[in-house]
Amino acid sequence: MRVPLSWLREYVDLPATETGRDVQAKLISAGLEVETVEPLGADLKGPLVVGQVLTIEELTEFKKPIRFCTVAVGTANGTGEPQEIVCGARNFAVGDKVVVVLPGAVLPGNFAIAARKTYGKTSHGMICSGDELGMGDDGSGGIIVLPPEVEVGTDAIELLQLVDEVLDIAVTPDRGYALSMRGVARETAIAYGLPLRDPALLDVPAPNAFGYPVQVSDPMGCDRFTARTVTGLDPDAHSPIWLRRRLQKAGMRPISLAVDITNYVMLELGQPLHAYDRSRVQGTIGVRRAEQGEKLTTLDGVKRTLNAEDLVITDDRGPIGLAGVMGGANTEIDDTEGTTTEVVVEAAHFDAISIARTARRHKLASEASKRFERGVDPQAASAAAQRTVDLLVLLAGGTADAGVTEVIAPSAPHSITIPANHPDKVAGVDYGRETVVRRLQQVGCDVYGQDELIVTVPSWRPDLTDPNDLAEEVIRLEGYENLPSTLPKPPAGPGLTDRQRLHRRVGRALAGAGYVESPNYPFMGEQVLDQFGLADDDPNRKVVKLVNPLSDEEPALRTTLLPGLLQALRRNDGRGSHDLALFETGLVFHPRAELRIAGRLPVDRRPTDEEIASLTAALPVQPRHAAVVLAGAREQAGWWGKGRPADWADAIEAARILAREAGTELLVRSGQYGPWHPGRCAELSVVVDGTQRVVGHAGELHPRVLKALGLPARTCAMELDLDALEEASSGHPKGPKISTFPVATQDVALVVDKAVPHADVEAALREGAGELLESIRLFDEYESEQLGGDRKSLAYALRFRADDRTLTVDEASAARDAAVALATERTGAVLRGA
Repeated sequence: MRVPLSWLREYVDLPATETGRDVQAKLISAGLEVETVEPLGADLKGPLVVGQVLTIEELTEFKKPIRFCTVAVGTANGTGEPQEIVCGARNFAVGDKVVVVLPGAVLPGNFAIAARKTYGKTSHGMICSGDELGMGDDGSGGIIVLPPEVEVGTDAIELLQLVDEVLDIAVTPDRGYALSMRGVARETAIAYGLPLRDPALLDVPAPNAFGYPVQVSDPMGCDRFTARTVTGLDPDAHSPIWLRRRLQKAGMRPISLAVDITNYVMLELGQPLHAYDRSRVQGTIGVRRAEQGEKLTTLDGVKRTLNAEDLVITDDRGPIGLAGVMGGANTEIDDTEGTTTEVVVEAAHFDAISIARTARRHKLASEASKRFERGVDPQAASAAAQRTVDLLVLLAGGTADAGVTEVIAPSAPHSITIPANHPDKVAGVDYGRETVVRRLQQVGCDVYGQDELIVTVPSWRPDLTDPNDLAEEVIRLEGYENLPSTLPKPPAGPGLTDRQRLHRRVGRALAGAGYVESPNYPFMGEQVLDQFGLADDDPNRKVVKLVNPLSDEEPALRTTLLPGLLQALRRNDGRGSHDLALFETGLVFHPRAELRIAGRLPVDRRPTDEEIASLTAALPVQPRHAAVVLAGAREQAGWWGKGRPADWADAIEAARILAREAGTELLVRSGQYGPWHPGRCAELSVVVDGTQRVVGHAGELHPRVLKALGLPARTCAMELDLDALEEASSGHPKGPKISTFPVATQDVALVVDKAVPHADVEAALREGAGELLESIRLFDEYESEQLGGDRKSLAYALRFRADDRTLTVDEASAARDAAVALATERTGAVLRGA
């Protein structure tokens, strides 16, 4: 909203010394976002006067039409003689009054004017257009032609109101009243503690049966419709200079007298209006919902197909306007032909949501829709119609018809009950009841009561709906800058939770292992699950979809971390970084079996444990996962030796790193799942309450997945559930004990069937060896014809140590034999060579 300071002064008696910057500071303190203060005419210097064209000589010897004019400027040039001026514009004639800038003047942009020779003549000044004076587009497209009654020699700077300051206010959606001079003037009057001259306080005649017939079929969409008629308009009347200039300063282009008046009143009172050529309206004006597929050509010349939810203005022929958005071309006031002598003025109040949806549906944002969708004062419709009628009578010589039509759907004013000390509690400041009542009354509220206040909200503030809105009004008018700056004093907490500690340890461990953290947005598209090859009944296919996603391509919350990590890997590989090791820890989201609606939490107190639990129960299940992806070289080649590419074993080792940080044993066995290669996929499990639980997978990705996602060959990945790891852990990881006694090493080679997993053999050896076993490591896997085509040899190094003595050979051998015996019993293992 652009607010000229000269116009604002009509409603508030600001001190003469107050500048636009001063008003800006006051309004910002009151909560309005005044972005800039634009000085108009600050670099303009006269003489700039009204002149009358006496003669025009056409200079035809040049490529473009040039005119040599003599212009009477009175005594402004010091001689009283006509001024000789060369001009290329052609929208003026002999006898016209124009704006002349004389030598010695300076126009906006530091453009100094001097006598100069051009086109074989000497030009002593310029005949000015609106653009040259910084007035913007006035619709004429050329030289400013003034009304004939303006006297020659008049100071054009004052006449055209070229010197002013304009406040540019960014109006937030909840403050629709500020899209009017009336609303901004009220805020200014409150800020300065001055009285307001409300332009809506007009004497309005009562409705009667003689007005133009109106029928509202949808009172929910239109709860108020006022119609007034003005006859006997002068079709040749034009908007006066003051009206055109105010519209230009406010950022609107003058069009015609009737349209300019409706736009002026809209800017003044905030009530959009529309004027119909009465001779082009057939029958009763109606308000209804459009029929699906109806057609309407709007004022911008576009033929639009209407939706059944669109609210339209109709006559006996059908739609003649898109209610609250734009009028129709078939009832337009056409000043080009000069035939409009009777108009019907519409001032209505429409449902904000309906207008907002219609404007977006047709991609047709207008000044009217911008106001209706933010909330318009329904009580201002009658005053706005009266103001429009008065201006049409004054400026166009019309006669106001005696008939007044008002269709009103009954509605009660909105009242809010609020404790008198509620703003005090919200702000932490002791305002007191007197201050609260005074500030609410300044906003326009009616306030009754003592400890409990009953506040009736003014019709122009539909954004005030609950006690916190009223508290905000008190606080902002008292000044946000006056709120004390106090630091909160939270009670001492227990520190990080076990979950948070594990999360941090995991991040540090992976970073120490050479991985780079790559956080990603928690969104994904379901098509990536098809590319992963997940089964139709896979739990990861059950996603939580967003109502308003950032991207239509990723409308769901992720159920796995891999899509984001693989996308980051592909992007970096495409930019030349081929040796990559990335990791991410974050939440994944799974829908709950029972859908619940989250309740609204209070703002005046801390939510109770039950309210927080209810809110949590409405959220998706959000376990924390960790994932890594690898591609290219894991170890670089150099003078120290050969390099090594990243492979499935590195992904599995990353999982083991996480298990060590969680203080739990990770069981690794061959598996098959989704995006991983079926022969190079490890299933990762932990033991929880005596039961094995699969917590993730690791290995090399399937070539089909690599091709679908455009990933490098041999890309590897790992993902597991950190929460499940924490659940299986025995507590905080403990540092190893350093024994003073020597270790006893025993090697065993066991022959088993190829189908027997290494993890099963290792688990049996570990259990059978007992407490003396310090560690076990698989160091060789061997297959040959001598063993048989379906057999393999697994060689393990077992380390035994006691805390209180040196083990004897017999003790170490006995522990080894016990381990082999249990492995033989459970897996059918046989000592190699036995």
